[in-house]
Amino acid sequence: MRQLLLLRHAKSSWDDPQLSDHARPINMRGKHAASAMAAEIKRLGLTPELILVSSARRTLQTLAALDPWAMPPRIEPMDALYLAPKGDLLDALRHIPASTRCVLLVGHNPGLHELALMLAGAHAATTDKHVQRLAGGYPSGALSEFSVAVPWRELGETGARLTRFLVPSDLTEVAV
Repeated sequence: MRQLLLLRHAKSSWDDPQLSDHARPINMRGKHAASAMAAEIKRLGLTPELILVSSARRTLQTLAALDPWAMPPRIEPMDALYLAPKGDLLDALRHIPASTRCVLLVGHNPGLHELALMLAGAHAATTDKHVQRLAGGYPSGALSEFSVAVPWRELGETGARLTRFLVPSDLTEVAV
């Protein structure tokens, strides 16, 4: 069984109107939430072998907050993931080497949310609490975890099951 983790970048700053969208950093709230999510990822024993990350500053900073990893993963910053639609994200996942067991993709909405909804089968009526929460939105810093039963090249509307959906406010360190 393969594992796919989808992480939306932490809350970003809009303080400097001169910065391009690509150059926006995460803000203090985002740094705190990313640190709490990092602790939860470690507590859950989630250990990606490969990380695909958008080249945007806020996604790279979110990823930096997850360090250190018990087993250092291979990290691939990708310009093509910046604000990518779900089809482009899915295409990147379909090109993952077959031997890779766990992948983390750090990206942006709306593409990340749309990909997660498709993989979870959220278009169908469901009573699964994780799928229902996912259908309600994909806030900054949210993490979805999928079990993937098919080879990466066959990933699509079938073959994945949502096993967990966490948002920063679920975590004690962030909840207010």
